Amino acid sequence: MTNSNSNGTTPAPTSLPAPELDAASDGLDALDAYSRTVISVADALGDSVANLQVRRRTRRGTATGAGSGVAISSDGFIVTSAHVIEGARRGVASFSDGRETQVSLVGSDPLSDLAVLRADGGELTPARLGDAASLRVGQLVVAIGNPQGFASSVTAGVVSGLGRSLPVGSRGGPRRLVENVIQTDAALNPGNSGGALVDGAGVVVGINTALAGVGLGLAVPINDATHSVISTLIREGRVRRAVLGAAVAPRPLPPAIAQRLGRRGGVALMQVIEGSPAQRAGLATGDLLVELDGEPIADATDLQRLMVDERIGREVEAVIVRAARQLTVSVVLDELA
Repeated sequence: MTNSNSNGTTPAPTSLPAPELDAASDGLDALDAYSRTVISVADALGDSVANLQVRRRTRRGTATGAGSGVAISSDGFIVTSAHVIEGARRGVASFSDGRETQVSLVGSDPLSDLAVLRADGGELTPARLGDAASLRVGQLVVAIGNPQGFASSVTAGVVSGLGRSLPVGSRGGPRRLVENVIQTDAALNPGNSGGALVDGAGVVVGINTALAGVGLGLAVPINDATHSVISTLIREGRVRRAVLGAAVAPRPLPPAIAQRLGRRGGVALMQVIEGSPAQRAGLATGDLLVELDGEPIADATDLQRLMVDERIGREVEAVIVRAARQLTVSVVLDELA
């Protein structure tokens, strides 16, 4: 039954309560702000992210590869993923503004999955490199790259996780874990590798990698270690690392040793490579390594972190536990081949 007023007319429909209108308006404003941020980042970084085409040598001849790269200096330096350029020395970089230039390999470090290229001609528009240490889970990030050959593609999402580890290394060569890798739900696919992961201020905080597979977005973080690798590649063309020559796994310490050292665990030597620094120092399978060069070691990541070029050829002290006894031995570390 329709209600009428005293004049016999039907009243106008009741409008939405003010709070509902305010909530809807706030939602639209948030979406608009989100869109404006993504658009501004894409505009700012579009001319700095390259579509890379390379020809690499394979066992069957030559093959064409593709990926992305990020210009980091106006005089032609471009950062990309080491696996994008693996097996290649030269390639072509094209940008969203129509520029295209030949690029050559300056240096590559498969154990950080980073490489540096140099553009042959013309000035580049460099991106700003930031520091991933400032990221927080849930923070907006934008991925820019060239997935499946679709140039200058932009996807957006959030930081899904921090502190991840990514196993990297060249085919048939040594492997290593890259630490503090960024996880994001921004879509990354083959071709995105080497592209930019950017925060809402338009600052590059990571170099994207599609190594983890479709559906899992990971990026090598821009941090002090990354800056050091990039600078070393530009200066020297490679990154030197020390090696102990042993496969390790985490193990708890005997209670008495743990109480004396004030720590719970170390790494057990599961395999000692013949002719390695570990073997020359008298280390043996089953030894527990708890300290190297004054630094405590609780897992393989701790040991890996100490294998820097400054320790190559230098005698360092290793504290081990063998048959429930604490021993100190001297080790001279080799350079990782």
